[in-house]
Amino acid sequence: MPTLDTENLKNKKNLLAFSAGIDSSALFFLLLENNIKFDIAIVDYGIRAQSKEEVIHAKALAKKHKLFCHSITAPKFDTHFEKRARDFRYGFFDSLVTIEGYDNILTAHQLNDQLEWLLMRLSKGAGLSELLGLEPIIQKENYSLIRPLLSYSKDELLDYLHIHSHPYFIDESNFDEKHERNQFRKQFSNALLHEYKEGIKRSFDYLRADKASLQSGFEILYAYKSLHIVKLHDMHSKVRAADTTLKKLGYLLSASQRREIDKEPSLVIGGKWAVALQDNLLYIAPYIHTDMPKTFKEKCRINKIPAKVRAYYFQENITF
Repeated sequence: MPTLDTENLKNKKNLLAFSAGIDSSALFFLLLENNIKFDIAIVDYGIRAQSKEEVIHAKALAKKHKLFCHSITAPKFDTHFEKRARDFRYGFFDSLVTIEGYDNILTAHQLNDQLEWLLMRLSKGAGLSELLGLEPIIQKENYSLIRPLLSYSKDELLDYLHIHSHPYFIDESNFDEKHERNQFRKQFSNALLHEYKEGIKRSFDYLRADKASLQSGFEILYAYKSLHIVKLHDMHSKVRAADTTLKKLGYLLSASQRREIDKEPSLVIGGKWAVALQDNLLYIAPYIHTDMPKTFKEKCRINKIPAKVRAYYFQENITF
């Protein structure tokens, strides 16, 4: 039966990303059982007939348990739905963190999600950091993103809901194979978990321990807003450091981008992110254009601030 590690949830202002589906419903009731205070947030994408019912259900559930329910209707996304929906969703959550002062955002990703992600990235070529894209806790700029259910399969969560007669909805879009994730779910991950669930759980634990060991080759020296300065204990850690840091900032590197970072001391990734090496320090910041006084540029030169991140220093008035 699922249990929660509540160490990072007690005495915190928590926001649960809620969809009314199996996973988030299970997390909802587990939080209640453990006396964790939280609110919920739900997004209506307007692509399914029952989405309105799910929002009504979420609001009624919140009212019943004296919680606050934040809801929003997304615009219509005609292309790249999954990415644009995710960006809209997390933009909504970020705004709630800013306005309401939440300490934690909780998502109900579970073991199936972990395996689907790993298989999808494995099929495209990925390193360890990217294969383990779903971490239990990620420290963002203003909050912690926490995934308390990563050790439990969807079947275990469904059993929990049935045993306690808790309500939930089935999202029919999860069976639509036009989405790549659903193809991997139907063809590979469901069958693997059915046969080898316990071994897969242990493997993820071992992989996380290996990842932590690899990441001992670098440390975050300074972080302010979207600027990160990473100290490299060895130059072989450069790509891992960039990959890990950009992932925290919401950007996933492709295989070709990782190769570029390995070769180039200073570059712009995706037209958005400056990645620049100065001695053993890796600077990562949004890449922007702005006019800067000559005196500021000279001060940056003297302090060895890489050229591609100087505009961000200037815009954000970062001292050095």
